[in-house]
Amino acid sequence: MTTTGRDAGPSDYDEFAEAYAQQNETGLFNAWYEKPAMLRLVGDVAGRRVLDAGCGSGPTMAALRAAGAEVAGFDVSTAMVELARRRLGDDVDLRVADLAAPLPYGDGEFDDVVASLVLHYLEEWSGPLSELRRVVRTGGRLLVSVNHPVIFPVVHPDADYFAVTRYTEDYTFDGRTVWLTFFHRPLHAMTDTFSAAGFRVTTISEPAHHPDTPPELLPDGLQEGRTFLCFLFFVLEAI
Repeated sequence: MTTTGRDAGPSDYDEFAEAYAQQNETGLFNAWYEKPAMLRLVGDVAGRRVLDAGCGSGPTMAALRAAGAEVAGFDVSTAMVELARRRLGDDVDLRVADLAAPLPYGDGEFDDVVASLVLHYLEEWSGPLSELRRVVRTGGRLLVSVNHPVIFPVVHPDADYFAVTRYTEDYTFDGRTVWLTFFHRPLHAMTDTFSAAGFRVTTISEPAHHPDTPPELLPDGLQEGRTFLCFLFFVLEAI
């Protein structure tokens, strides 16, 4: 594992949960890119039991529940779980749990698991993916979005694309600059780890931003209908 950029520790969302959640409600990357793309891939969830792994403040859980799913969710950030509880109410199964540790759910408890922009915070994927495979039933699905690996060598041209690399980036949430720590891994390392954990890749998606995205949110040059790469999406079948 190599390191690129500012030397920062693990991202601690407890420190800026409110600002991050507010940004997600209207921001380009979450509200107009990741969330609508993930919901399209999830499809019809009426009557299905769905776990949101790394649920944050709960916007995806709320949308899944509105679509008829029975939802549960967890996040490593206590502050994020409290925000999700405010949004969803006390009757929803919300827990503070770490994806890098054994999960507090039974074997095969869920039809689907959604992991939106979560795995790229982890250096090691084998244990977390094994736990996600354990809690989803055979024939169920794991839906994943991560930072697109092709972006990393563009931003860091001297880095090794084929190495698992820790790196940091600064973001501004509600006027506050925070540093987030991620792990780049090449595409083949992702799919190899999915397979080793007991999943079969059924879909790889590189979606466009939502067609109704407000033009003022788009980077210069994209208002004329062009799109951009940001995240990579997978639909995985538990086998």
